[in-house]
Amino acid sequence: MDFNADHFSLFELPRTFRLDAALLERRYLQMQLLVHPDRFASAGDAEQRLSLQWATRVNEGYQTLKKPLLRAKYLLRLAAHDLGSENVPADFLVEQMEWREAVEEARAAGQHHELEHLHHRLKRDIVERHEELALLLDDQHDLGQAADRVRRLMFLDKLLVEIDEAIAECEE
Repeated sequence: MDFNADHFSLFELPRTFRLDAALLERRYLQMQLLVHPDRFASAGDAEQRLSLQWATRVNEGYQTLKKPLLRAKYLLRLAAHDLGSENVPADFLVEQMEWREAVEEARAAGQHHELEHLHHRLKRDIVERHEELALLLDDQHDLGQAADRVRRLMFLDKLLVEIDEAIAECEE
């Protein structure tokens, strides 16, 4: 195995945003069987260290590729395209403020059902944005627009965490 290989090469997958999740899972499990430190428990120190390094690398690659946002960021990095810190358009920021206000109102009122509704609505929006990313990265190879969508998705992922935390508070 090559420590310089990118995550896609490590799992023998095409370098694309669209990914066969079941195939990634199978390849991950196969790799874990090969490099898991338990297999090298009776080996020498050098082999044990190497096994641990490989297991870490395999886990890191798997975690990166299985999550769409991390996979998109990784693809941009592989393409040497800086994600940048360009400003997000004002209309998107206004939309974010409206989402946060709705979450805060539902949280303050203890409206578990409303928070669940917001969660599902946001999840649908995120899935649609993942589909858009697939078009931009795999079909159009528009790294600039893809970077913009990744920055937006970073906001949405944070918002989803906030909603989930609010739901957990309501359940307590």
